[in-house]
Amino acid sequence: MQTEIEPGVVVIGAGVVGLSAAIAAQARGLAVTVLEREEPAAGASAGNAGAFAFTDILPLASPGILKKAPKWLLDPLGPLSVPPSYALQIAPWMFRFWRACSAARVAHSTTAQTALMDLSKAELEPFLAETGTLSMLRKEGNLQVYESQAELNASLPGWKARAEHGIEFRHMGADEMAAIQPGLAPRFTHGTFTPGWYSIADPKLYTLALADHFRARGGRIERAEVSSLHPVEGGVEIRITDGRTVRARKVVLAAGAFSHQVARSLGETIPLETERGYNTTLPADAFDLRTQVTFGGHGFVVTRLSTGIRVGGAVELGGLKLPPNFRRSEAMLEKARRFLPGLKPEGGVQWMGFRPSLPDSLPAIGPARATPNAVYAFGHGHLGLTQSAGTARLVADLLTDGRTAIDIASFSPQRF
Repeated sequence: MQTEIEPGVVVIGAGVVGLSAAIAAQARGLAVTVLEREEPAAGASAGNAGAFAFTDILPLASPGILKKAPKWLLDPLGPLSVPPSYALQIAPWMFRFWRACSAARVAHSTTAQTALMDLSKAELEPFLAETGTLSMLRKEGNLQVYESQAELNASLPGWKARAEHGIEFRHMGADEMAAIQPGLAPRFTHGTFTPGWYSIADPKLYTLALADHFRARGGRIERAEVSSLHPVEGGVEIRITDGRTVRARKVVLAAGAFSHQVARSLGETIPLETERGYNTTLPADAFDLRTQVTFGGHGFVVTRLSTGIRVGGAVELGGLKLPPNFRRSEAMLEKARRFLPGLKPEGGVQWMGFRPSLPDSLPAIGPARATPNAVYAFGHGHLGLTQSAGTARLVADLLTDGRTAIDIASFSPQRF
């Protein structure tokens, strides 16, 4: 079959990271085509909590999570679970995750994460203005709630780390919490409010708006599932599952949870796993929500979107093939009903999606080992939306003069 020629850049993946990178490359004067196995915003970009969590600089891999994990893992519907049928397959990833929990590695990951967060925050509003989506941005903050003074005290080392990086927050008691978010159950006695926590009106509508902007500027989005990449003289050959081949000068691999499968064709084994996230989106009048509320001890959040109230979170490390376990969504919704007594739990729509996660909580951003003409941009875990504008800037830098806005050594795909 004849090879198709794309003279510019091909981005693999039409989620929020892939489309943001495509738009940033387009803004540098590059001709860009996006290949997507389904439709734009078909994956985690559609069903996430809608937060730009720039203050979330601490890696999931940390000593604190090691203390909580044994208790959580005993509850199949709790904040962290591994289906028994998947336990053996995920064991190597879990070993890497355990190694990433050392104090030295956590400090390194926190520094790297902070740099990417700062860049992403600086890039966000100019990017939204350029794409005509600035009106979708909300600055309503986040309220983390605790059930005791002891639970708040246990969180203080994390807040100390945030303070050292200049992140604004304030601790408070029940009365001040009620002024920010009325209707919390009295079991929540303490809280921490982070005003610098942004959100988007609806993550799916935002990602679809990016797709529209990209097309309006001359970009093309084609439905195609990529099976492999192969370096060739002057570029990269892209093989499609339907038998076609496409040759491009540069390729960006931003296919989310499926990215590592394609990266294997370039000779790299990248330990990407899937945080299967669950949520239920209730009607907009389900609760008078004024800020995003995080129930950290239970591993979920409640978010106000333009399209409803979303109750979701938790981590199920279960890969790409197991069927959804929507009992997890139901368990979070039942807790939300108890924690927010005025919540109306009827009429919700359930969802499950794949968050692409690397064991040290940092994404893979940088060139492939086999060729500098292939650039990786995946593995953001639950921070894909948050870090999309910053990642797009770095990808555009790599595609043009190669001088990146921040040091990306810590995000090297070859670090494992």
